[in-house]
Amino acid sequence: MKNIAFIFITAFMLFSSCKKDGGKTPPIVNSIDLDGNIINDSSLTHPENFLLSASIPNPTALDLDKPVIIAVHGFSATTFEWIELRDLGKKTNAFYTSIILLGGHGRDYSDFKKASWEDWQAPIIEEYNKLRSLGYQNIHFIGSSTGCPLLIDVIHNSKINSDVLKNVFLIDPIIVPSNKTLSVVSVAGPMISYTTSKFDTGENGFWYKYRPYQALKQLNILTKKVRKAIEKGIDLPSNVKMTVYKSENDESADPSSAPIIEKGIKHADGTKVKITMVKSSLHVFTRLKGRDAVTTEDIDLQHTTFTEIQSSL
Repeated sequence: MKNIAFIFITAFMLFSSCKKDGGKTPPIVNSIDLDGNIINDSSLTHPENFLLSASIPNPTALDLDKPVIIAVHGFSATTFEWIELRDLGKKTNAFYTSIILLGGHGRDYSDFKKASWEDWQAPIIEEYNKLRSLGYQNIHFIGSSTGCPLLIDVIHNSKINSDVLKNVFLIDPIIVPSNKTLSVVSVAGPMISYTTSKFDTGENGFWYKYRPYQALKQLNILTKKVRKAIEKGIDLPSNVKMTVYKSENDESADPSSAPIIEKGIKHADGTKVKITMVKSSLHVFTRLKGRDAVTTEDIDLQHTTFTEIQSSL
């Protein structure tokens, strides 16, 4: 009875919020919002600046020897989330990056609204397969937020041949969402139509401001699916290691996400996945670009994390 009451109370609150917003059509500002028909993710027009398969279509032996990190952003985000890692790779010349734009993302509200979580996932598989076919032998995944359950599903369900995959790094993985109302999106969704996100000035145009309930429903389906798989137990391929970094205070990914992974995912030799809880209140603490307030501690934490990741390649 308590669960039923919670659903109806939540639905009523969200419905009331929708009415205050003045209807079910988002007030998109095309000149500012990613949701509009003017701003698109840069990787769509200049893939060579983001995808390794596009920037080096004919790799040399030296190219193929270098580690490659395939970076996967989160729900409603874009390639902007991993620009700093890309820039570090260029600066140090220690590794290549290939930044994925999730399917249905980086375009307009309509594209985002109609995409399934499998659509989000498809470009990850496509780029990995391209790099593997080109001959890269030292490939690594890094995912942030929703990118993490997408990667876990790719590996667990053998959607790729993981023979050249070495490491999987997860940053603030969403296995259990902090927002518990996500679980009632199927009931409340048709009434609310969308939710609204707030951004810092430098973040405008790089995330969807309006999140259609259809996309939120897909997020709920994905996280529930992956959480159930983890609870049943997942054994990683013999050549793959996993490392998790999780903010202690995170408005998007519940802290319980980390221990769930630690308990349910194991390396092939039976050892536990490495979990590092970090002192941060930022979701995706590795991304500082575009934020209004960045502390010295934030910068140090990003540097330490990137240094640890680079040393693991």
